[in-house]
Amino acid sequence: MFGLIVSLVIIGLIAGALARLIVPGRQDLSVPATMLIGIVGSFVGGFLSYIVFHKDSQDGFFQPSGIIGSVIGSVIVLLAWLRFGSKTSVNS
Repeated sequence: MFGLIVSLVIIGLIAGALARLIVPGRQDLSVPATMLIGIVGSFVGGFLSYIVFHKDSQDGFFQPSGIIGSVIGSVIVLLAWLRFGSKTSVNS
């Protein structure tokens, strides 16, 4: 169980960082937010691969995907966050 959590954190950090490099523009995200986007993106990538291919190695509905699926899912999550995320404005 501990190994799964550590691998999710490491893959999440790598996938989130790669997603931030792929998506143009400036993202004001901290390292934990980048990691969270990568972890959520890993599950999104796994879910999308399950929908497209209708099978996976563990026959689960949600599952951590490989690094490519994690990066694709992280890009989707990051674009959604930038589009629909909280917008703060300063009124002068």
